[in-house]
Amino acid sequence: MLTATGLTLTLALLGSAPKAAAPKAELVDATTVIPDLVLDLRYATKDNFLKKQVYPDGARCLLLPDSAKRLSRAADALRPQGYRLKVYDCYRPRAVQYEMWKILPKPGYVADPRKGSNHNRGGAVDLTLVTKDGAEVEMPTPFDDFTPAAHHGYSGGTPASREHREVLRKAMEGAGFQRNKMEWWHYDLPGATKLPVLDVPFTPAG
Repeated sequence: MLTATGLTLTLALLGSAPKAAAPKAELVDATTVIPDLVLDLRYATKDNFLKKQVYPDGARCLLLPDSAKRLSRAADALRPQGYRLKVYDCYRPRAVQYEMWKILPKPGYVADPRKGSNHNRGGAVDLTLVTKDGAEVEMPTPFDDFTPAAHHGYSGGTPASREHREVLRKAMEGAGFQRNKMEWWHYDLPGATKLPVLDVPFTPAG
C-alpha cells in the first residue's frame, strides 16, 4: 500500500509533475545586424525554380542570433575587399519546404520536409557577393542551379567566377559557417540539424 509520500514520489517519477516550458527560440532580422545587407529574397518573387511567389510581400531575412552574428563577421571581412553580401534565402517556413519537395524530391538539393531543412531552423543562408555599389559579380551559376556546375569542386567556368566563389567561401567559413558542397551559395550553421524547426512570422506584427 502506497503512503501519501510514496504516491507523490511515484507520480513524479512517472513524469506527472509539471515541467518547465522549453525556452522559445527567436529569430532576428539580419538587416538590423548588417545594415548594408542586400535583400533579393527569391521566394518572395516568381524568379525561382518554383516559378511562383511563396513568401509574402515584406518577407524578411530572419536568422538565429548566432547565424546573424556569424554573417555579420563575414560581411566585415568582405567590405575591405570591396564586396557586400546579398541574400537569396534565410529562414524558410516548413510549408514552403513541402512545396519545394513536391517539385524536386532530391535529398542534397532539397531537404525532406518531414525532417526539416536548416533553413526551417534559421540556421542556413543562401547568398552571393555584390560590389560596394550593389552590382552583381560573376559566379559559376545562377542561384538554385541544380547541376554539377554549382558544386564547390567545379573547375569549369571563368576564372573570375571561381575566384568570386572562393572569396565568398573564405569569408563564410572564416566566420564559422559550413559550406554545402553541392551549392556554392548555401552555408549552414554548425550543428543546425539538431536545432528545432521554427514557426515564426515573416513580417512584423501590427
